[in-house]
Parts: sequence; structure tokens; C-alpha cells
Amino acid sequence: MPTGLADTVLLRRTYATGIDDLWDALTSADRLARWFLPVKGELRQGGRYQLEGNAGGEILDCAAPGRLRLTWSVGLEPGFSEVTFRLTPAGPHRTVLELAHEAVPTPAFRTRYGPAAAGVGWDLTLLRLARHLAGATLSPDEAAAWQTSAEARTVITRSGEAWGAAYAASGADEAAVASTTEATIAFYRED
Repeated sequence: MPTGLADTVLLRRTYATGIDDLWDALTSADRLARWFLPVKGELRQGGRYQLEGNAGGEILDCAAPGRLRLTWSVGLEPGFSEVTFRLTPAGPHRTVLELAHEAVPTPAFRTRYGPAAAGVGWDLTLLRLARHLAGATLSPDEAAAWQTSAEARTVITRSGEAWGAAYAASGADEAAVASTTEATIAFYRED
């Protein structure tokens, strides 16, 4: 693992579905393509994966239906990046998903975007997962159109502001929080 200051974003969501269904939504190539992105590769522990037009990496740990850990490389910036999904039953048809994304970004990336960049991206991703689990999967064209809608702009802004507040609560410099929050929101809104 590279040395340096690591950023970790942690998201926790509860979904109205059983653990096996949620696990399938996270690990089935067919289902990933319906709510996230098409994926290719060996989807098993030790295998490599590539999401179409996005991240790729190695599956480090795959313990169905409770834990999935993988490297996450988008190719925008070099550095260490690892994502862990933990699923815990919360009743007969409810499951808690905990997602932790730990990264050691380059100093330039950290200075420009801070940890909010990962946080906003995962907020948008988990929103698509929630819609999929509720039966409202969007086509790629519908998803692209939604990304530029007024609703999406509001979601992105609120998410960016919330991650900025979390960054501030971690003790980050006020000016750094303001600039990284603004840059992250602009990036996702494509301003």
C-alpha cells in the first residue's frame, strides 16, 4: 500500500430487500449493467474486473453474502484506492449496506477535490442502486438525461455540501473545504 495521507469516505444505507438480493445486485454482471455500468472480467476473488468507461481493479475478498473488497482505479489520478462493501441483515426484508472507500490520492487531486469527490460519486451510485431495488431502473439514455436535470443538480449540490461539512468536521482548513466543495460540485454538475 502506498504511503501518504489516506482519505476514507463511509456511507451506510438500509435497503428494503434481503441480503441475498442486495448481494446479487452488487455482484451479478447482468444486474450491475441495469443500475450501474456494464462490467467485464472474472467476477470472483482474485479476479480482475473493468466497469465500462469507469473503474477497474482486482477483487481482493469476496465472502458471499456479507463482504466484498476490491481495488478501485479510475485512471484519472495514480494512487491507492480500495472499496469495501459490507452487508448486514436488518430484518426479514431489510439489509444495511456499508461502503468504505479508502484512497491515498495525489496531492494535486486532494488539493483540488478533497474527499468529497468520492463521497458525491458514491451518493449518486447508491441512489441508482436504491432506484433499481425499487424496480425503477433507468436506461443509459434516461440516466444520462437525469444527470443534467434540475433534480440531479440539486442532489449533487446537497451531497457536495454535506461532504464538505464532513470534511470541515474532520478538522480541514476552512478555505480548503470551500474550494474542494465548490470544485467537486462543479465537476459532477459538469458546470
